[in-house]
Amino acid sequence: MFLGNYQFNYSLINNPNKPLITFLHGFMGNIDEFDEAIALLSNEFSYLTIDLPGHGKTQVLGSDECYTMANTAQALINLLDELKIKKCFLVGYSMGGRLALYLNLHFPERFFKVVLESASPGLATEAERLKRIQLDYQIGRELIKILETSDFADFLSNWYSQPIFGNIKNHPKYEVLLENRLQNYPLKLDRSLRYMGTGFQPSLWDKLKENQNPLLLLVGEYDEKFSDINQKMADTCENAQLKVIKNAGHNIHFENPREFVQNIRSFLK
Repeated sequence: MFLGNYQFNYSLINNPNKPLITFLHGFMGNIDEFDEAIALLSNEFSYLTIDLPGHGKTQVLGSDECYTMANTAQALINLLDELKIKKCFLVGYSMGGRLALYLNLHFPERFFKVVLESASPGLATEAERLKRIQLDYQIGRELIKILETSDFADFLSNWYSQPIFGNIKNHPKYEVLLENRLQNYPLKLDRSLRYMGTGFQPSLWDKLKENQNPLLLLVGEYDEKFSDINQKMADTCENAQLKVIKNAGHNIHFENPREFVQNIRSFLK
């Protein structure tokens, strides 16, 4: 669907008798990210999945500014308007979780409840943001090199070696995850990383205190970094509840989809 500078690729399965969940995938994901969770929830909910800018088959027709969080969020609200979705539940993972939090805090009237999986409100200080921007730039350069050397698989192997992902490489469907990630284009991923990365996005810590909607914060037990961040989020926001998921690192819905779904079902009902 064309919406200004965006041509969104999305999937909408909408039953008027079932409440709708919008799912936002993480960095290097696409509209298939939550397929296993959706299969477990489909008897009770309708759903909307979207390829975010820089990912999957969505096309950005404007400048690099179209990849920023503020512009992406407004484009998604425009998409909901076009699809005549006045209000829905919202689930976001990692990068999609940061975007979901931004949407919830800036457009609270559009969402009933919000689930944030392994997400954060960004970095609190300018020094932290500048440091992260430099790191994301270096990662982006690695992505650009892939265009010359065709070693995207090596990049992904290094990416999933990060401590936050715990034992994900031992998962029986790890190779399927890699194949899914390989469907993306490194140049577009670089733009997404640089313009909607943690360093570039505005800090949402202060605005989190004004949150109006119930939040469910999900973190994996092996993801110490985001467990600490989300505990601070829960302490900051009285409408937020924190759940630590067993046998999972950063990518909970992939590693432990049944407990992921169980928590979503309980929270949304």
